[in-house]
Amino acid sequence: MTRKTADFADIRDDFFGYVREIKYATMITVDAKSRPRARVLFPVWEIQDGLPLGWLAVYKTPVKAAHLANNPHTTYSYWSPRQNAAFVDSVSTWAEDDESRHRAWDRYVQGGPPGVGYDPARYWRGGPDDPSYHVLRIEPWRIQLVRGTDLRNTIWQPVRRPATSDRTAAGDRVGAGTG
Repeated sequence: MTRKTADFADIRDDFFGYVREIKYATMITVDAKSRPRARVLFPVWEIQDGLPLGWLAVYKTPVKAAHLANNPHTTYSYWSPRQNAAFVDSVSTWAEDDESRHRAWDRYVQGGPPGVGYDPARYWRGGPDDPSYHVLRIEPWRIQLVRGTDLRNTIWQPVRRPATSDRTAAGDRVGAGTG
């Protein structure tokens, strides 16, 4: 059975519980020919205006940059051997401003959610101003949780999706604001 909700608070604890348990996510992008590419990464999460917001510290590789320039829609997939899973359909954009870079850095150091994070200085010794440190802002427009014990599905999809730009998700025009 699938339960649907437009209120992130309804799934927040379960989502953060899965993220704490699993930690690493598989990020899926597509190239200009619509071929998928997967990579295992470590996003961190927070709540902003009642909605989930993710950050991903990465190296800006040519493949990842080309994929996101062509199509910023991404999926982050979490899976555990207990068969718990979370699928985060989102728009991922480069956050190149100092405030976002520092905010993401702090989220990694503090944990987002608590218990999920690391010291990014292990990879970027120059701190959040290191020229090889790049950040993706992850704005989910749909999250599906699957509980392994009984395959119960819960889908969160807000009535109005967060918008950094006028890009679309699933063919719908994204509304302005996070309302």
